[in-house]
Amino acid sequence: MLNIGIVGLGEGRSTMSAALQSKKLRLKMICDANEELCKQRCREFRFDRYTTRYEELLNDPDIDIVAIYTPDHLHAQHVQLALEHDKHVVCTKPFIDNLADAKALLQLQKKTGKKVFVGQSSRFFEPYKRQRSDFEKGLIGELITIESHYNADHRWFLKKKWALEKSFKWLYGGLSHPVDFIRWYLPDIEEVMGYGMISANGKKAGLKNEDTMHFIFRNKDGRVARVSGAYTGPVQPTARESEMSCILRGTEGASQADYHELRYAITNKKGDQQLITWGDEQLNHYFRFEGQSHHAGEYQNYLEYFADSIANNTTAYPDMREGIGTVALLQAMDESLQTRQPVQIKALLKQYGLGKL
Repeated sequence: MLNIGIVGLGEGRSTMSAALQSKKLRLKMICDANEELCKQRCREFRFDRYTTRYEELLNDPDIDIVAIYTPDHLHAQHVQLALEHDKHVVCTKPFIDNLADAKALLQLQKKTGKKVFVGQSSRFFEPYKRQRSDFEKGLIGELITIESHYNADHRWFLKKKWALEKSFKWLYGGLSHPVDFIRWYLPDIEEVMGYGMISANGKKAGLKNEDTMHFIFRNKDGRVARVSGAYTGPVQPTARESEMSCILRGTEGASQADYHELRYAITNKKGDQQLITWGDEQLNHYFRFEGQSHHAGEYQNYLEYFADSIANNTTAYPDMREGIGTVALLQAMDESLQTRQPVQIKALLKQYGLGKL
């Protein structure tokens, strides 16, 4: 059993639940700069070891894995410190917020030999796991294209002061999920083009960056994909549309995985159609508190997957290289929004000394 320490107890709340219910991990320490939040989490989970100093967690020789759920702009620094203290690392998405930090982190990981895993949690959710398994079995034939979206009525975010700061971007906080699906199936995206806008609701609240976006991607082999996101208006009933979906269209079939509904549909190469939904046992595994606002089951799935990779000395994906690749794609999307021009991923990577990535 591996010992884990968690830093950042907002999103890290789900990770605490995941670690405490896992038979492969032992929660050793939690950390947050907000001491009252530390005490709140300890009361909630009947846990008794916390610190407000990241250094104290890092200096614990018994901790094997550091799980990082701090604000995006701190990820690079916190990953660096964890590697320098000889720890394996789990870091939530997006892995880093600036490609300028990527080369040094890659070199540091190579030097330490420690594993780094990016917590793209949606890959570890039941419908998407089934969709990937069916794809790898060849049930829809050769992939033609992918469509993915994440649309949500997050108007309540507009009441939060930090959501109105210039640093807050739905591009990174929301679209990173569907973009990861694109890269999962088409890992060699070479160009992206997109448009975005601030909706009337966003403008009224004082939002600084786009809350409504549509992007087209072109893969190295010529295949194309699409991602969309809208975050400050009403959404359709779940019977009509999931807030987050991934649709694969193949030469002989198609599949669709829907997020909150735990719903999956496939038309396979034989023409057979199947609709799958999961019941209370799986719902209780994934959504443990506050309805569906936290999804600790995905975190438990990926933490145990990472623990297995450490035990078996295999690579857990997305690894650091893949995580940086997704950040490059997001950064290219951001640039396209500003320039209203297509952006080449290769040129962006070269700019930051990542040409071999």
